[in-house]
Amino acid sequence: MFKKNYLFYTVVILISILMVAYSIFSEMKNKQTNLIGIQKIAETNGIQDRTYWSDLLYKISYPVIHNLAEGTLKKNMPLETSENYGMQAAKVSYLEAVGRTMAGVAPWLALPDDNTKEGEMRKKIRGELLKGIANAVNPQSPDYLNFRTETQPIVDAGCMAHAFLRAPKALWDPLDPETKKRVVTEFKSLRNRNGPDNNWVFLAGIREVFLMKIGAQYDEERIKLALKRINEWYRGDGWYADGATFSIDYYNSHVIHPVIVDMLKVTTAKGLSTQADLDLAIKRMARHAEFLEHIISPEGTYPVFGRSITYRTAAFQALSQTALMEKLPDYIEPAQVRCGLTAVMHNLYDHGRNFDAKGWLVLGFNGHQPLVADVYTSTGSLYMATLGFLALGLPPESRFWSDPPADWTSKKAWSGQLFKRDYHVDY
Repeated sequence: MFKKNYLFYTVVILISILMVAYSIFSEMKNKQTNLIGIQKIAETNGIQDRTYWSDLLYKISYPVIHNLAEGTLKKNMPLETSENYGMQAAKVSYLEAVGRTMAGVAPWLALPDDNTKEGEMRKKIRGELLKGIANAVNPQSPDYLNFRTETQPIVDAGCMAHAFLRAPKALWDPLDPETKKRVVTEFKSLRNRNGPDNNWVFLAGIREVFLMKIGAQYDEERIKLALKRINEWYRGDGWYADGATFSIDYYNSHVIHPVIVDMLKVTTAKGLSTQADLDLAIKRMARHAEFLEHIISPEGTYPVFGRSITYRTAAFQALSQTALMEKLPDYIEPAQVRCGLTAVMHNLYDHGRNFDAKGWLVLGFNGHQPLVADVYTSTGSLYMATLGFLALGLPPESRFWSDPPADWTSKKAWSGQLFKRDYHVDY
C-alpha cells in the first residue's frame, strides 16, 4: 500500500513540477514575443510623425557621423560580420557605414537651419559630417577610409557621390578646396577595378556622373554603360532585373530606381540623355513605389524576401524618394505613405533590439539575428537603413507632413474601405 501511494504521489509531484516549469517557460516566451512583436501604434499627426522620424534618423546616424568627425570611427565602430563573411571587414565596413549614412541623411541636411529641436539636430549632424568627410579622405587621419583596394568601395563611393548630388549646397560646397581635391582623387582611384555586372554598374556610373557635374575629369564610358543597362535590364511594370537575370528582392528600391533617376537628372542636363529618358525613369519609379506602398500590411509590417533583408528600412527608399520628389501617383495620398512608413519604423525600431548598448545597428532584421545576414554583410552595411528616411527632406509645411493621418492601401483593403484596383502598366 505504501509503495503504491509513494509511486502515485511521486508521479503527481513530477507532473506538477513539469507543469510549473512549462508555465514559467511559456510566460518567458510570451514576454520575449511581446518585446519583439508587432507594436500597438497610436494614431499621430504629421508633426508628431516628423518628430519621430527625425529623432530616429538622428539616433541611427549619430554614432557613424560623430565618430567620423572625432576620428574615432575605426576605434569605436564594432565589426560584426555574417557567418561565412567573404571580405576583410576592416578594409570595407567603415566606408560602407559612411557612404550609406551620407546618402540617407543628405536630403534632410539640405533643409535650411531653424531654431527648432530638429533644426538644431540637423545643424549638429551637418557640421560633424563636413568635419568627418575631411577626415575620411585625409591620409593623416586615423579614420582615413579605404577607397584604394577591394571592390566593395565601388558601391560605397557611389553612395557618397549620391549624397553629394542630393545635397550639394549642404555637403559639397562647404568643403575646403583640399578636401574636395582629395575626394575627387579617391573617386578616380576606383577606376582600376570593376565589380559585378549588376546594380554596381549604376553606382559606378553615379560616381562618374558626380565628377562630371562638378567639372572634374570623368569616365564617360562608365556613364554610357550605366545608361545602356537601364533599358537592357528593365523587365516591365516598374521592375528592373539586377543584372542579366531577374530575381525578386528589394534591390529595385535599395539601389536601382533612385540611382537611375538621380543619375539621369545630371546626364539629361549635360546632354548625354534626354528629358524623355528622365521622365520615363521617374514614371517607372513611381510605379515601383506603388508596390512598396501596397506591401505595407495593416499592422505596419512587410514581407521578408530576397537578399539583404538586414538593410531594413532601405526597402522603402524608392517610395520615400518618390514622395520627396512629390511624384506619387494621384490616388496615393502623401499622408498614407507617411503613416504606412511610420508604422513600419515603429515595428522595426521601437523595441530597441536593432541597436547594441552603444547605439550601433546590429546584424539582423528585427532584432539581433546574425544568421539571416548575407555573406557580404557587416556592421557598416546595415546603414543602408537610413535610405528609407529621404522624405524628411520635405519641409514641415509640405502635404506629406501637414495632411491629416490617412490609411494606406492594405489597411484600407483589410478594413473594408474602398481602394483602387491595381493593373499592369506598359511603360
